Amino acid sequence: MDISVIVPLFNEEESLAKLSEWIDRVMKENSLSYEIIMVDDGSKDDSWKVIEGLSENNPCIRGIKFRRNYGKSAALNVGFEHAEGDVVITMDADLQDSPDEIPELFRMIKQDGYDLVSGWKKVRYDSTLAKNIPSKLYNATTRWLSGIKLHDFNCGLKAYKKKVVKSIEVYGEMHRYIPIIAKWAGFSKIGEKVVKHRKREFGVSKFGMNRFVNGYLDLMSIMFVSKFGKKPMHFFGLLGSLMFFVGIISAIVLGVQKLIAVSNGEVMRLVTDSPYFYLSLCTIILGTQLFLTGFVAELIGRNSPTRNHYLIEEELNFKSTNENSKHN
Repeated sequence: MDISVIVPLFNEEESLAKLSEWIDRVMKENSLSYEIIMVDDGSKDDSWKVIEGLSENNPCIRGIKFRRNYGKSAALNVGFEHAEGDVVITMDADLQDSPDEIPELFRMIKQDGYDLVSGWKKVRYDSTLAKNIPSKLYNATTRWLSGIKLHDFNCGLKAYKKKVVKSIEVYGEMHRYIPIIAKWAGFSKIGEKVVKHRKREFGVSKFGMNRFVNGYLDLMSIMFVSKFGKKPMHFFGLLGSLMFFVGIISAIVLGVQKLIAVSNGEVMRLVTDSPYFYLSLCTIILGTQLFLTGFVAELIGRNSPTRNHYLIEEELNFKSTNENSKHN
């Protein structure tokens, strides 16, 4: 199979028929074998009934229905698990992503050798104040922290090699950072394509302003996990040790100052009357807590089933376990 198109959706009953017909036409015009995986993320309308009807008329359409709304990341992750195509395309169900972009995205993966190609909606039809300006700030921050030179991390229209989606896990609200997750997994050839942004034809947007707050929190989380996920002591231990020693040195300085003053017969207030004493004490306590947090995190990591899970690209001249057992 050439292409798997994954469409996460929530209350999009009006647009599904037109979207599936459009994808089908594009695939036939370009002689591409395909499947459409529609993941119904707990819709309250008749989206699932529409998917059932479409699948009866087109065997290339497959459906997955969640019992409740889990979010876009969950829908994508389940879609990735079921995808069978050599190239996986993700797109939104609201018709703001054009299926006409699929052939070029497919070519960039298959011929240009990209691991991942992200769409860039250079010209947008969203509200400037509510979406465009916050989106530019969010993308600039993400570029700076991740080192990935993409203009639109949150674009729903993306293309992946099959081995990319089979090697990564998307959860929470991490769908915005799939390029970062892919880079973390070792897929560094990430490209970008300018794509058309179409006005929404049906329904309303399902995302509120809280996505920008959640987006920054998720970015901090994924940057931490990518760098210290398998070595938390390197972060907590270093920071805790620095704070502990700064606190200890500060307390020693206060004590020495007191001793010098006493030896010189000077009248000096009690060490406990100084605000610096309590700052030093607080720093020592925080440093100790951070250091112990690193220990606890290491203990949790050592009991994790993925502690020694590493992505292997190729193996050469290794016999399978079954063959080895036969010889024994």
